[in-house]
Amino acid sequence: MIKKAIFPAAGLGTRFLPATKSQPKEMLPLVDKPLIQYGVEEAVASGIKNIIIITGRGKNAIEDHFDVSFELEKFLEMRNDFEKLQIVKSISAMVSFAYIRQKEAMGLGHAIFTAKELLNTDPFAVILGDDIIISETPCIKQMIKIFSKKQATIIAIKKVPKSEIHHYGVIEAEEIDSRLFKVKSLVEKPSARQAPSDYAIIGRYILTSGIFKTIIKVKPDAKGEIQLTDAINLLIKEEPVYAYEFAGTRYDAGSKMGFLIATVEIALRRKDLGKDFRNYLMNLDLSEF
Repeated sequence: MIKKAIFPAAGLGTRFLPATKSQPKEMLPLVDKPLIQYGVEEAVASGIKNIIIITGRGKNAIEDHFDVSFELEKFLEMRNDFEKLQIVKSISAMVSFAYIRQKEAMGLGHAIFTAKELLNTDPFAVILGDDIIISETPCIKQMIKIFSKKQATIIAIKKVPKSEIHHYGVIEAEEIDSRLFKVKSLVEKPSARQAPSDYAIIGRYILTSGIFKTIIKVKPDAKGEIQLTDAINLLIKEEPVYAYEFAGTRYDAGSKMGFLIATVEIALRRKDLGKDFRNYLMNLDLSEF
């Protein structure tokens, strides 16, 4: 029932300057694939058929990456490099893409609202490319299974240490089943003392079309942004909202340290790289650094 997914990708990526001065943060390579491709592959593996990417100025590389590359394909074909040719072709053929330009960086809620006309009244997924999730069953697929039973908004959550809770949106909720919570409210970046729980909101959502009615009621915050958290808090007053503690490992690739950790651990998981990379790390003399 969930066939469409939104990828907000209009941010400036200032935490990764100067690397993001002339290329989108979403195109930074995690081993040998750009960040955004991990999320797209998760969506496709979850049965998503249409992907809407919200872009901004300087984001053309994202469109080029998922488009057909005639010159590169011809070059690889002439060199009989059919393995790489298949990789290149599979990227442009994996799913249908649409692009919407967010002319001003006005927050996640505003980014989602720009896609309203393409979504109609359909429920849809939202995937934040900064959050890389490695799991046996794709995270969004796990959430779609919950949605099929509840027919309501689902938010992905994970437990985080109290010392880190101030970096996240946090749920106040009642557990109603294994890993499943009915949400009472969301609190954006509370202190450890004020946090209603240690369950943090992670960058995966399934939203009903009701979210558009509440987004338009949200007032911009001090930065002039329309926050999705505020819109969901309004939605809770009108329809049920649930939170699901997904199974899997999440990497915060939106921070430098998280990006480095993701690079190392994903490389170790790779069949073609893992063994040699593990041997390198085990023999690394850390006293030189």
